[in-house]
Amino acid sequence: MIRLFKVKEKQRETAENAKDEAVRRKQTAGELRLHKDISELNLPQSCGIAFPNGKDDLMNFEVSIRPDEGYYHGGTFLFSFKVSPIYPHEAPKVKCKTTIYHPNIDLEGNVCLNILREDWKPVLNINTVIYGLYHLFTEPNYEDPLNHDAAQVLRDDPKLFESNVRWAMKGCRVGDTFYSQCI
Repeated sequence: MIRLFKVKEKQRETAENAKDEAVRRKQTAGELRLHKDISELNLPQSCGIAFPNGKDDLMNFEVSIRPDEGYYHGGTFLFSFKVSPIYPHEAPKVKCKTTIYHPNIDLEGNVCLNILREDWKPVLNINTVIYGLYHLFTEPNYEDPLNHDAAQVLRDDPKLFESNVRWAMKGCRVGDTFYSQCI
């Protein structure tokens, strides 16, 4: 009988230690900064944020952008963010999950945005990145392209570019590529 009580007491101690370890797990500096950035987000109504892995995984999240002006008006575009533990000393990794006809986003979802590469500084934050992405939809840049075909059409024939964007957003084919419907 005494032995039974010792087993139960041991199980209780093990459970309490497991709880303490979960509570004691220290957040990295990157997690702390990201938590601050997310709590201070000031997004336009056309942008949203979601945590597909739950609120416990702040380092991986998704942002949806629905431009209310420009060529991409009415479309919804989803971006995945992967944030390094050494954030803000390293820019977040951002990928567009929506296949899109855009001079600054290639077909694999890579995004050409200067603040995600050479112009990243630790004083920048997630809010700045989201506004930068939003700006790519209101003013695509053909001078620094990832999708050279789209950039050339934008530069040489903006009307054709607008038509191609509309077709792509409807889920049609532009050139040899089928795009995701996002309207």
